[in-house]
Amino acid sequence: MRTEMSAAAAVAAHDLVKTYPGDITALCGLTIEVRPGEVFGLLGPNGAGKSTTMKILTTLATPDSGRATVAGHDVLRHPDRVRHEIGVIAQRSGADPLATGRDNLALQGRLYGMSGSRLRHRVAELLNRFDLTEAADRTVRTYSGGMQRRLDVALGLVHRPQVLFLDEPTTGLDPETRAAMWVEIGRLAGSDGLTILLTTHYLDEADRLADRIALVDHGTVVATGTPDELKDGLRGDAVHVELRTNVTAQSEPAVRAAIADLPGVRELSVDGRRVSARTDDGAAAVPAVLTALDRAGIPVAAVTVARPSLDDVYLRHVGRRFAEAEADAAPGDAGAGAHETGAARTETTDALTTTGGSR
Repeated sequence: MRTEMSAAAAVAAHDLVKTYPGDITALCGLTIEVRPGEVFGLLGPNGAGKSTTMKILTTLATPDSGRATVAGHDVLRHPDRVRHEIGVIAQRSGADPLATGRDNLALQGRLYGMSGSRLRHRVAELLNRFDLTEAADRTVRTYSGGMQRRLDVALGLVHRPQVLFLDEPTTGLDPETRAAMWVEIGRLAGSDGLTILLTTHYLDEADRLADRIALVDHGTVVATGTPDELKDGLRGDAVHVELRTNVTAQSEPAVRAAIADLPGVRELSVDGRRVSARTDDGAAAVPAVLTALDRAGIPVAAVTVARPSLDDVYLRHVGRRFAEAEADAAPGDAGAGAHETGAARTETTDALTTTGGSR
C-alpha cells in the first residue's frame, strides 16, 4: 500500500486515526486512494469505521492524526475549498420535509452562490433527471422513500461537484427502488464523469457498483482491489456444507478432524451449522467431504459449490463471515457518530457560511 498520497488522486487519506471518549477507536491508520472518475466502495460491517471516514473526508470531523485531501485540497487546511468541490448524500435525508422539492433544490443552490436563471435552469434540470417534476411543488413529507432518496441525490448535485460522497445510499429502500438507485449511481459515474465514494455494508451492492473496493475492519483497510481482483485472489472453489445440527465447542474438533486432512482442502472454517473450505476443484472434492463427515457420524443437510465471493474474501482477510461481523459489530462507528453529532452541527454551520461565493 502506498505511503505517500498521490497528487492526482481525487480523494486520498493516509494513516487516519480517530478515537472517541470511552476508549472507542473508530479509525486505526486507515489509508485509501480514490482515482478520478471511479466509483470507490468502502465495504465493511456496521462499526467498521466507514461513516467516521466519510465525516473526516467531508470536513465534518477532524482526525486525531493522519492526512487527507479531496479534489486536491487538504481537508484540515482548506475545508472551505473542499466543501465547494463535494456533494454529500448522508444516510438520513437532509431535505426540509415542510418545503417543496423545488424549494429544497433552490435553497441548496443559493447556499453555493447560485441565483437567477442559472439556478432555475439547474433546478428544472435535476427535477426532470430524477423524475420529480410532477412532485416538484409538493412538500417533501408527502414523498415516498424512493422519491426522497432521489431528491437527496439531486441536492448533492446542484452545484456540480467533482466528488460525490454516498453514505449507505440504499439502506432502507425496497428492492425495486434500490435497483433504480444502482442504475442512477452507475449513470453518474459514467456519463457525468463524477468521482464517487460510497460506503455500504451490502456485499452485492459493492460488487455491482464499485470499480474498486476497500474492505474495512476495525478502523483499518484489510484489502483493496477491484471486486474481480479480490475474488480471483482466492484460488479455486468454495465448498459450503450445511450440517443438520449446530457445531458446538465440544463437537468442532471432530468436524475439523474429519475434513482437515483431505487432499486439496484448505482454509477450513466452522460457523454454527455451516462448514466452509476452499479447494482447487469443488465438484471433485464434494464426494470426499461427504464421505469423511459420514464416517465421523456427522449428519449433513446440504452441500453447495460456489465460485469465490466477496464474503469469501472477507473471511480470508478477517477470519470471520461478513454476517457474523455484522451481528457482532461493536458500537464503535455508531457510538462515534453520537459523539460527533455536536461537532458536526457546528462545522456544518461553518460550511454553510463559507460556501456563499459562486464557483
